[in-house]
Amino acid sequence: MHNDHFSRHAQQVLTVARGRDPSSDPSIARSWLRCLEDYHLDPAQTIAPTVLEHGRLLESRERLQQVLQIAGSEMNSLHQQLSGAGHAVLLTDARGVILNCVTAPSERRVFEHAGLWLGADWSEASEGTNGIGTCLVERQPLTIHRDEHFRGRHTGLTCSASPVFDPHGELLAVLDVSSAREAVSRQSQFHTMALVNLSAKMIESCYFLRHFEHHWLLRFHLQAESVGLFSEGLLAFDGEGRICAVNQSALNLLGQVRDGLLGRPVEAFFECSLDQLLCRASATATASWPLRTREGRHLFAALRGRPRRVSAVLAPAPNPAPQPARQPDICLGDPSLQEGFRKALRVFERDVPLLINGETGSGKEAFAKAVHHASQRVDKAFIALNCAAIPESLIESELFGYRGGSFTGARKEGMPGKLQQADGGTLFLDEIGDMPLALQTRLLRVLEDRQVVPIGGEPQAVNVRIISATHRNLSERVRNGSFREDLYYRLNGLEVSLPPLRERSDKAQLLEFLLAQEAHGQTIVLDAAARSALLGFSWPGNVRQLRTVLRTLAALCDNGRVGLEDLPVAIRQAHPQALTEAAQLESPLDDAERLALLAVLEQQRWHMTLTAQQLGISRNTLYRKLRRHGIARQAIS
Repeated sequence: MHNDHFSRHAQQVLTVARGRDPSSDPSIARSWLRCLEDYHLDPAQTIAPTVLEHGRLLESRERLQQVLQIAGSEMNSLHQQLSGAGHAVLLTDARGVILNCVTAPSERRVFEHAGLWLGADWSEASEGTNGIGTCLVERQPLTIHRDEHFRGRHTGLTCSASPVFDPHGELLAVLDVSSAREAVSRQSQFHTMALVNLSAKMIESCYFLRHFEHHWLLRFHLQAESVGLFSEGLLAFDGEGRICAVNQSALNLLGQVRDGLLGRPVEAFFECSLDQLLCRASATATASWPLRTREGRHLFAALRGRPRRVSAVLAPAPNPAPQPARQPDICLGDPSLQEGFRKALRVFERDVPLLINGETGSGKEAFAKAVHHASQRVDKAFIALNCAAIPESLIESELFGYRGGSFTGARKEGMPGKLQQADGGTLFLDEIGDMPLALQTRLLRVLEDRQVVPIGGEPQAVNVRIISATHRNLSERVRNGSFREDLYYRLNGLEVSLPPLRERSDKAQLLEFLLAQEAHGQTIVLDAAARSALLGFSWPGNVRQLRTVLRTLAALCDNGRVGLEDLPVAIRQAHPQALTEAAQLESPLDDAERLALLAVLEQQRWHMTLTAQQLGISRNTLYRKLRRHGIARQAIS
């Protein structure tokens, strides 16, 4: 049966590639032709993909370490948005080698059987037409659905992939979602493709921001509310005002090519001097202001960096003000969380290990980061390792590192492990309950001796503080023998339990906190029905799920208002009384004001200045009222 299928598929490939089927997708036909003529592949061949040896895989992961850190949470969020089941979220390097995979543990064997292994080479030259490999060649988002794959053995897969570019326009990675379900239609992939592309852009932007965190960074867009979103232009320049890097959105907004910008003064493209620009800088770059290009295009911009005051050299130096205590960058409105954070910080400063317990997605890493940033180690490294996300064969080298030449494929110069990278700072071990027993023994020795022994290397002293986290019952795992009792007591200096989102008393405060973070300076108002539905939802994925939903809402929000109809179907269906509650909250006065605004707007043909004058209010007040009532131009026919 399989042989018949492979033969029919191979015949279809030959027919399309030779141009005998005019109805075929031209991009698929081009790819199939490349596979036949350039790579000399056989569509009926059934061998599994080539997999990199252990050392080469470690080297590839090391090269993209920062990208893997950024992409990790985005891949988990994407997997959750896709309801998880039946999907594998993959990240590859620019050669098409899989470096990370997020999937349900129960489905891992299904995708491995399909060839989606860590280290597997899915370049087009190796595996023919597929989401990852063809995306690398075409350099654009695309979906390869079942029979569109070149090899017959891959026709059970549907793959949607999007490229991730570095700040210099070079291909950095590919983000891919693959499904092995038969019921997946090509039409159903439009939503998946949109989410994959959005996630890839988020990874791209975060990488740009982190890569140039010590440069001046100009963020700009045509609309003020879009500054801070993934579609914004990003332009990095040095202390002399010379442009170092731009993203594609910046090139599009400025109408320039990359070579025409790099190395040139930023003043050559904007109608302001460098000093005027630097005086508008701020550390957070959340408030935008008008900026005009030399060609006369009106933009809105924000500049990240330390503000430079031109007159500062003439003013006497003020006495240094006392520095306020560092505030944790998390929401701690819940009294139990406040108390837990206070205790955690006190014992952490005394070098007592912390063990954070909580459901998946409850914010364990955010809590650990907040403790680190509020401590005396804030200027040192915070290194995170997810013990459940890395295959057992890689955890040892990731945690302890290795000496050059210690095994086949190892880098000549070796590789420092997470413990060495965290020297002087904090190591966060997420899902510690999933660490293999053999490594538990080695970790215990490190904690006791304060020395780390890389694979094939000599002992090295490390000064590192440990924060561990798990959603499992470690006491139960100690009893059944899957977790060492001595390591459990060594890590459990203080156990902090994070409540699930459904039990938190500060849900409303957390909602506003996360929405402000995801809006990136954009003003977004939740109407009564939407707020009621969000607060009433059970949130099985906890804070991570809430953040993902708010990020999507912020990205898709066009008029500054989010209504019940904008929420995911699952949330709307789980809270049907939201519409009734919202209707009860609307007062007759609010309704009357909305009708009055619409009447004057229509009378003045939507001329905002004349409308504000007739109502006797400022334009800013008018815009606030329009946002409050959810009025956009399409509100009247």
